[in-house]
Amino acid sequence: MSPIIHCVRHAQGVHNLSQANHHLPDPELTPLGEEQARALGTRFPELGNIELILSSPLRRTIQTALLAFPSRDKNLQVIAWPELQEASDLVCDTGRDLVEIKAEFEDLPVDFTLVEPGWHIKQGKWAPVADRLLERAQLVRLWLSQRSEKEIVVVSHGCFLHFLTGDWVNAVNSHATDWGNAEVRSFAFAHGEDEVPALCETTESRKRRGLGPVGLTKEQQLKLQQRTLQIWIEWGVILA
Repeated sequence: MSPIIHCVRHAQGVHNLSQANHHLPDPELTPLGEEQARALGTRFPELGNIELILSSPLRRTIQTALLAFPSRDKNLQVIAWPELQEASDLVCDTGRDLVEIKAEFEDLPVDFTLVEPGWHIKQGKWAPVADRLLERAQLVRLWLSQRSEKEIVVVSHGCFLHFLTGDWVNAVNSHATDWGNAEVRSFAFAHGEDEVPALCETTESRKRRGLGPVGLTKEQQLKLQQRTLQIWIEWGVILA
């Protein structure tokens, strides 16, 4: 049986305070962001049963994961996974060299085994190109669907979470995401006729957000995806 995936957008980062801060490289959490991260476990008790924590290797996502799950299990580390990094190539959405980030979190329970050299160079499979991003999201879903854990936390970024979850509702706005800082949404896997794993938000998660039990159909989401990607390309959020 495939696991439940609890997707978390990182808590408030310094770059979230203003567009002027988008030039800051790999920004850290604000004091409010640190409070948001620490409160995640209290606000979302369903996170109490997680067996695997995955995080984008950017500073703000790792910080969010560490503050949200502070050594509650000595054997449960935060696993940094470059596939979860943000979609755009803005300075604030670009990570750092592996040696540098390992040095910053050296004494903390973070596993960098999956982070390959050059992960932060936005080229090739990491390029901010629509097709590459869709491929990366599909790779993540396939990998997650094959895990043996029952509940997994994924700490990522607002824009990429739309690619990952396949939910494009309200993604066209000034923030290029419908996800709030430190927001949690929970998903189960669904397999269509093509046997490609897809994520479907759980009824409980939709209820937490004040939504009805049934979301858009796959066809409706695909149309919304096409429209969103076209607008994001026009805005320069991603590339064609």
